[in-house]
Amino acid sequence: MDTIFPTAGLYVEWAVRSFLLFCVVFILTADYIKNRRPASFPPGPWAFPLLGNMFSVDHKKAHESMTQLAGKYGDVYSLRMGQEWLVVLNGFEIVKEALVNQGDSLADRPYLPLQQDICQGLGVVFTSGHMWKQQRRFMLSTLRYFGLGKKSLEPIIQGEFTNCSKEFQRYKGKPFNPQLIIGNAVSNIICSLVFGHRFEYNEKFRQLISWFEKGFQIQASIWGQLYNSFPLLMRRLPGPHQTALNIWDKVGNFIRHELKEHKENWDPSDQRDFIDCYLNEIATSKGQAGNTFDEENLIMCVMELFVSASETTSTTLRWAFLYMAKYPEIQAKVQAEIDKVIGQSRQPSMDDRMNLPYTDAVLHEIQRIGTIVPLSLPHMTNKDIKLGGYTVPKGSTIIPNLTSVLFDKNEWETPNTFNPGHFLNKEGKFVKPAAFMPFSAGKRQCLGENLARMELFLFFASFLQHFSFSMPAGVKPKTDYIFGVTLAPWQYEISATSRIEKL
Repeated sequence: MDTIFPTAGLYVEWAVRSFLLFCVVFILTADYIKNRRPASFPPGPWAFPLLGNMFSVDHKKAHESMTQLAGKYGDVYSLRMGQEWLVVLNGFEIVKEALVNQGDSLADRPYLPLQQDICQGLGVVFTSGHMWKQQRRFMLSTLRYFGLGKKSLEPIIQGEFTNCSKEFQRYKGKPFNPQLIIGNAVSNIICSLVFGHRFEYNEKFRQLISWFEKGFQIQASIWGQLYNSFPLLMRRLPGPHQTALNIWDKVGNFIRHELKEHKENWDPSDQRDFIDCYLNEIATSKGQAGNTFDEENLIMCVMELFVSASETTSTTLRWAFLYMAKYPEIQAKVQAEIDKVIGQSRQPSMDDRMNLPYTDAVLHEIQRIGTIVPLSLPHMTNKDIKLGGYTVPKGSTIIPNLTSVLFDKNEWETPNTFNPGHFLNKEGKFVKPAAFMPFSAGKRQCLGENLARMELFLFFASFLQHFSFSMPAGVKPKTDYIFGVTLAPWQYEISATSRIEKL
């Protein structure tokens, strides 16, 4: 009897171990069979079971990691993130071939659980098909009606610069962090179009816009990738991904409050801004077949406009201040050109752009080397296509590595050096190479590009007309970045010394 129980115990232990071993082998085998690279699929690094290449990429500098992998696997290669395959495109020629030449085949967005939980399948940026086409068409036509890309928008930008410059002058040349001030100023441009009014430079509004960068960082981090790969698990676990969801909830609540005020004073015969026009579209489209206009879609479209137009332009200007402090000789040359062409008696206008080729070249070089949206946004193939000699099947997620385009050694003379000459010909006139695509390209090219270009030129020229930028005494400018959906500089303080005694 005494020997029976130990023997039974050993048998049970052996059976449990065998069962666990069988489960592990089964899972690994099933994972390999299900997720092995398809025939003619682009090559790439060996993928770990279950996790794939999640740790093959440094998520704190994913754009650099993906560019380096191209050196080993070619301009078209694949990565597996969890259960999903990604195809990464590198270099100007391949990205152009995909987004421009075969743009119709890459016009869709992939299903990303984190983005889905934020957007609920609404809006423009991460939707596809009929929803995307209808919402994008309305968004573009409405924004153009309110001055997008037109001279009528110039006074709004110029007026906001005046308010912003007063904030800068309050520091009287002493070091300060420009992030929230410039974020407030840039946000007010899109706010005037969307909400019909600007927001004062106060802590409450600055707190709101300070969340944008944090949300973008988390979405592009390992936490965002884990969420997209294992959504059922991650929805139930604490972590930074929950912070991101909370951030966008708060932004949505801010917009809901604005919408409530609009509805209380809404007059269908007086279209004051984007929200008014959208409310009118909801009323007139109700009951129509294929209608996608409702209040939840309105909130998401406004959020996309508000956040994307604020974050990308303000981040570019923060890079601009930093590079001007880093290269004072370039800053002085820009100021000399502005002084010669415009002087100090009036503000710059878009008509001045063609007469400020060096200023324009410097601004474009800041956008190039700053690589504001380093990996663009993911695309998805809606049919089988050929890229770089490989077959990319329908439903594949495509990552256009814009960093590899903006630093392509075949397209730029000195890709790793800040060089305004990239945008000047031998006569000193401004030229824009085809490889300059910070706003992406093709069907999904940023719809706010014209607004961003106008804002950047007017703000940059005005800032350099009114101020000289330098680092605090004893501090050297560092161009280190924080990776996210956007590539932002590390927090820094800068001195803005007035060049005009009285504005």
